[in-house]
Amino acid sequence: MFSLLRQPALSRFISVRLKSVAASQSLAAKRDRDLCNPSSPDFLTFEDPQAFKVKSFWELIRALGVFRLCSFPALVNNCGKLMTITRKVFGKQCFCMVVRPSVYAQFVAGETEGEIADSMQKMRSLGLHPMLAVPIEEDLGESTGECRYEDNLAAMLECVHMSHSKGWSKNPMMQLKITALVSPELCVSLTSLLKTEQYDLNKLVRAMDGEEVMFPGLTESENAHLLLGLQRLNKIGEASVNKVCVLVDAEYTYMNPALSLITMAMMKKFSQQSAWIWNTYQCYLKESRNLLLDAIQTSIDQSFCLGVKLVRGAYMDKERKLAEKEGRTDPIHESWEHTNDSYNGCLEIMLNLISEKPDRYMIIVATHNEESVRRAVTRMEELGLHRDGNSVCFGQLMGMCDHVSLTLAQHGFSVYKSVPYGSVDDTLPYLVRRAQENRTVLQGIRKERDLLRQELRHRLKEKITRAR
Repeated sequence: MFSLLRQPALSRFISVRLKSVAASQSLAAKRDRDLCNPSSPDFLTFEDPQAFKVKSFWELIRALGVFRLCSFPALVNNCGKLMTITRKVFGKQCFCMVVRPSVYAQFVAGETEGEIADSMQKMRSLGLHPMLAVPIEEDLGESTGECRYEDNLAAMLECVHMSHSKGWSKNPMMQLKITALVSPELCVSLTSLLKTEQYDLNKLVRAMDGEEVMFPGLTESENAHLLLGLQRLNKIGEASVNKVCVLVDAEYTYMNPALSLITMAMMKKFSQQSAWIWNTYQCYLKESRNLLLDAIQTSIDQSFCLGVKLVRGAYMDKERKLAEKEGRTDPIHESWEHTNDSYNGCLEIMLNLISEKPDRYMIIVATHNEESVRRAVTRMEELGLHRDGNSVCFGQLMGMCDHVSLTLAQHGFSVYKSVPYGSVDDTLPYLVRRAQENRTVLQGIRKERDLLRQELRHRLKEKITRAR
């Protein structure tokens, strides 16, 4: 990890924080037991099929069908190839006729502004907040040049405008992939340099403002591209500050340090008074706790507010294969239990900080895991944090785990659904990647399928009763 986030004061900070957490946990032995095995509040059973009463008959059938297909690992693992073959065989028009009303409609808000508005109004009627996501991202070998990045910038700025101007949420949020505006190749080069070079946040901020800064270790062309990328990100920051929270997504470990550096620079410039720029922390990584503590220390040193999107992570298979291929230590926790411990530990740190300084720290508990949701709610109750406050909210993907989202919303919690939008062509790569990254969740949502079936049977019984 780069030296900027490894300040000498970090050890003192960790010590203070651990003492603070230990003191709060020693208030009562019962609380210690509850934290290890949290007893969920009575209302969070996530067992009520009535959570789906607002869905139409067709939406219930569609969800059941899509989730059933997603329960087959072979289909999920090869969905990209299968879709490509199907499109070639049947043609674009027939392919869209099948995909659009099924998988696309389940996970995507729509393509036109009218379609998106209809989806958002329905979401709002359910007490949920949309978190718009332009499904644009790149990986190594996919870079297409500055013109493409400028087009992506226009799409991101339109996303900021829609998030703010349409009134879909009182505290609008949107997601951002930095690799939609800066090439993955540069991010990888920068990550490598950060092992030996120290990049000052003030220097990056000056570059965002248009100053011709030279960054050590980069070639002339790389430096020029970084300057253009930082200026693109600056335009998003200027458009969103005091209007829309921008949640920057984490990606692969071979570029994450560069992404975090850039995000921290955006935070330093735009998050002085409140957390308008957020970063994502992947708790399936062994270093996740240290990365979060580094970020907290940097926010203190640089005097900016910190917004955290806390996720488990979604690139497990590729990360492990790359580590094995390159002879590196596996960066992923050895077991699901270790990942859970990591997630819960990071959650505990953030909730304690928020209870002390709710105006300086914010978190979105972005998870489909019911236990993590219960734990967060239990701690919020213990710490006296408001259910509908700005400092703590929850997040799930559109079309997934609605029984969790709707239950939370019905009890007054602030819940966001990650909402991609765009054409079938634009969103298809996104859908394929999300399906493969979330295969474990998709294959394990048996409970949601059971609740959908219960609601469907209830509807059918009502229709038969009326017919008699």
